Amino acid sequence: MKYKSVAFIPARSGSKRLPDKNIKLLAGHPLLAYTVSAAVECGVFDSVICATDCELYADIARYYGAEVPFLRPAGISGDKSPDIEWVSWMLQTLQKQGCFFDIFSILRPTNPFRLPETICRAWEFFIQNPDADALRAIAKCRQHPGKMWVIRGRRMLPIMPFMEASTPWHSCQYAALPDIYVQDASLEIAWTRLPLSLGSIAGESIIPFVSQGLEGFDINDLEDWFLAEHYLANGNASLPSVKKPFYRFINQGVTNG
Repeated sequence: MKYKSVAFIPARSGSKRLPDKNIKLLAGHPLLAYTVSAAVECGVFDSVICATDCELYADIARYYGAEVPFLRPAGISGDKSPDIEWVSWMLQTLQKQGCFFDIFSILRPTNPFRLPETICRAWEFFIQNPDADALRAIAKCRQHPGKMWVIRGRRMLPIMPFMEASTPWHSCQYAALPDIYVQDASLEIAWTRLPLSLGSIAGESIIPFVSQGLEGFDINDLEDWFLAEHYLANGNASLPSVKKPFYRFINQGVTNG
């Protein structure tokens, strides 16, 4: 059965930790360009749509091959806006325009090392598991929650008060602790019925997609940015191929170094 699918690339303009990170230049192209290119080149989506609140971001997304049929309202584009708000709004607004989809994917532009092959691998895994509500990319955590704490007054308590034999997790070696995974920015895939009918972004039956190497790497702050440049300079990571010439920022008031 052929399912109609859409890739959403959320690129709001109000980043605080690294201002305008979604369009900051990495290897000559705005960061957003690499996710658009990977989404288009993978060939599994009927539409690739940039969900942005900014006309400059929209222009860049269109230049690299994405659709931007409308801008996101400011009320669902803040740094605390949950995904369910803008995903539901996007799908409902598209339906009003006569565009209906069975499956949606979220591909965040802060992940520059997600290749078309990554998306294809995840897509096949999801399609082969039709009983699942969603697929979400994860990676093995480096900071184990068994060694994390909360502060209560003048004391601290372990978040996970479990033990391995007679030893508390917070006193165990990392290798002795059970594997725990954290979601990354690589990708998400789910049925559109979840946000449209159930008010959920992922449902309850979620299959794991374990990211390999740096394909789940996420840029959130300046340290992450420097790491991305380091990985590229040393040949540790690859970017999706971008076939367009460099985007020209003309009188846009954006500083890209």
